[in-house]
Amino acid sequence: MIESAQNTQQFCRPGLSDFEIEEIREAFNLFDTDGSGTIDPKELKAAMQSLGYEAKNQIIYQIITDIDKDGKGEINFEEFLDVMTCRMSDTDSKEDIKKVFDLFDDDKTGYISLQNLKRVSKELGETLSETELLEMIERADADEDGQISPDEFYNIMTRKDFT
Repeated sequence: MIESAQNTQQFCRPGLSDFEIEEIREAFNLFDTDGSGTIDPKELKAAMQSLGYEAKNQIIYQIITDIDKDGKGEINFEEFLDVMTCRMSDTDSKEDIKKVFDLFDDDKTGYISLQNLKRVSKELGETLSETELLEMIERADADEDGQISPDEFYNIMTRKDFT
């Protein structure tokens, strides 16, 4: 964790706490399955497939080209952090975030439940305890009904501070 805290300080972003950067680092590490410090086309394709997207290689390479600032053909953490913290237009972001919500809500209940989070976690190869998953729900669950609505999901995905 000391190394992680040092890395977090290296990637300072105005408006983001060290904890928030560490959360984004954990998401990055889910995609970086070989631990190389970068997300290559193969890893991105596998991650997208686990989320229900069947992307062709051409699309995968285009995504990487769009994000990859240093031209190495891979996405490093700083590039990933930039993408995760950039502001999208409100219209695009609402539609895009709804698409992501729908990937979680595979049982089409209109909510993200603990079971939905367990499934996504397993598909991404991440071992999270039920307690950790419940904490994720609690963080987003404004009406405290134990599940995440589309509006709550949108709010947490566009929120700047996670205190």
